[in-house]
Amino acid sequence: MNIKLTLLPGDGIGPEVTAAAVKVLQLAADRFNFSVKTETCSFGGQSIDEYGVPLTEETLQKCLDSDSVFLGAVGGPKWEDLEQQRKPEAGLLKIRKELGLFANIRPAKIYQALIDSSTLKKEVLQDTDFIVLRELTGGIYFGNPRGYTLNKTDSAERHRQEKGWNTMVYTRKEVERIARRGFEMARGRRGKLTSVDKANVLDVSQFWREIVIELHKDYPQVELTHLYVDNAAMQIVREPSQFDVILTGNLFGDILSDIAGMITGSLGMLPSASIGKQHALYEPVHGSAPDIAGENKANPIAAIASMAMLLEHSFEMKKAADVINDAIERTLAQGYRTADIFSEGMRLAGTTEITERIMENFEEIFNEQALGVFTL
Repeated sequence: MNIKLTLLPGDGIGPEVTAAAVKVLQLAADRFNFSVKTETCSFGGQSIDEYGVPLTEETLQKCLDSDSVFLGAVGGPKWEDLEQQRKPEAGLLKIRKELGLFANIRPAKIYQALIDSSTLKKEVLQDTDFIVLRELTGGIYFGNPRGYTLNKTDSAERHRQEKGWNTMVYTRKEVERIARRGFEMARGRRGKLTSVDKANVLDVSQFWREIVIELHKDYPQVELTHLYVDNAAMQIVREPSQFDVILTGNLFGDILSDIAGMITGSLGMLPSASIGKQHALYEPVHGSAPDIAGENKANPIAAIASMAMLLEHSFEMKKAADVINDAIERTLAQGYRTADIFSEGMRLAGTTEITERIMENFEEIFNEQALGVFTL
């Protein structure tokens, strides 16, 4: 198999964690007999500095022509004062829309070695393993009309007339395709789907809920429950192990998946996949962290785990993905920690060292498995 991968390292620590993830991917390619050809393109703030826009048409076309896309991180204080459509995050919304990436998959699984790193109690976290499945190309982030008025005068009447507005809108097609993905994922896991909405207040959420209930008849083996988003947020930190697959819209999924960061103790531990019918993009959930960029302090684990998701979801190489994830688990069990997950008694490691250790453990696990196969 030959994989054509477009890299969008982006801003801040993005280039560092992308480089780490690519090293692990290349090692997996060597051991599992596939090849990877990468092409790096500017994206986000870097692209704004070079071309004046966060996503050029040339970069977009390269993403469309590749087998998959890997993104590091975007944004930073340098570009915060730009108009909305020119900010780095606008490029992220555009690439999701243009590639048709309607499903965002964010796993929240506790690493046993990090069970004491979260502010949540150990007994609360035990056995937590769920996925937040977020609809990614609809909802309030894309709905129209949108905008705001701001009168730069001292007139009290003018100030009273100021307002901002966004529109939360979903079509049947958008709800059906993400809901079916959720039912199918739950059917392949523990058979539990929790649909999260705000149907007691929002008409669009009532619309969402009724379609999910309607589709449930096609998946009778899946247990379906519904939660309002405020209750879901509380339940994630109260009893996270109760969840299997959480299905929700764009806005609520954005919030809940970051709340799930409390489970692992750091957003630097959370990988993600954004998938459509033809294209896919993988990225760590964490931000660009410009304050530590270039200092060899960034946690590369989320990026490396995102590469494992790439192998599993886009190329059906679950065995290779499992070795990467097992190498991460073993590295953490050996006490290696970047600063964001460091605790007393552990070994503080930089981006380079922890990446090297994951690669060493990858080799060990791969050889152990090969020996096991040989001796059978």
